Amino acid sequence: MKLKIYTTEICPECKVVKSYLKAMNIDFDEVLVNTPELVEHVISLTGQRRVPVIQTDSDVIVGFNQDKIKSLAY
Repeated sequence: MKLKIYTTEICPECKVVKSYLKAMNIDFDEVLVNTPELVEHVISLTGQRRVPVIQTDSDVIVGFNQDKIKSLAY
């Protein structure tokens, strides 16, 4: 399973999530949220204007939720 992670360049929490995913050997595609359309897409996924957002085939995780992310590796 490959994840999609929505981030911004100035988001410290995004950097933590990406480092954690790499440390857990979880493959992901990064989407830089840098246009109004991508901001609207993140809001439509989560109901929030917040990153990082991790999208799986069946779930969306907002922020750095270590337990939820760890469960993706198993």
